Amino acid sequence: MVRILVVDDDPGDVLMIEEALEGSDVEKTIDVVSDGEEAMEFLRRTGRHEDAARPDMILLDLNMPRMDGRQVLGAVKQDEDLRSIPIVVLTTSNADTDILSSYTLQANAYVTKPIGLDDFNEVVRRIDEFFGRVVVLPKQG
Repeated sequence: MVRILVVDDDPGDVLMIEEALEGSDVEKTIDVVSDGEEAMEFLRRTGRHEDAARPDMILLDLNMPRMDGRQVLGAVKQDEDLRSIPIVVLTTSNADTDILSSYTLQANAYVTKPIGLDDFNEVVRRIDEFFGRVVVLPKQG
């Protein structure tokens, strides 16, 4: 069982991500938050997310209101309790500066969201397959 936290402010993208993830045979639970501040509340189990379960991985958009994905990435990777959670940046940006800054902030992978629905689904399924079946994720502690 893999628990995935999706951090994305675009309801259309969230729906496509959920549908692509649910279409695979990897057993999972999906939690969704719509901005970086809520993501940090979820991860730190504060505010309305006191009962949140720690995710096994995070799918993170970069461009969001209040606290963007770069800030979330930096905060998570600097937090001793959270830094072991793998983070896949899944964003529309293919700017070299965004790619470099994401890896500098210790993203585990950087994936550009494809425009077409079929390609989008395929990319999300491949991420799911890789993190759900191929890699060994750290045990929650």
